Amino acid sequence: MGLCFPCPTEAAPPSPDLEEKRAKLAEAAERRQKEAASRGILNVQSVEEKRKKKEKIEKEMAASGPPPEGGLRVSIK
Repeated sequence: MGLCFPCPTEAAPPSPDLEEKRAKLAEAAERRQKEAASRGILNVQSVEEKRKKKEKIEKEMAASGPPPEGGLRVSIK
């Protein structure tokens, strides 16, 4: 049985550029993330709007600081 080596006269097949390969891998990863995020959701845009609104409300609450003292009375026994 022989060994599988390329013929000395044949050039090696061109390999893709490292930057090009990284860009393709990044695109594929983004596409997989989008597909996974939208799996089972009928209206992706609506869900995205709700998420942004929730983040905005949380950001406003964090910026306003703690609630003022003297609100509800809590008795601990």
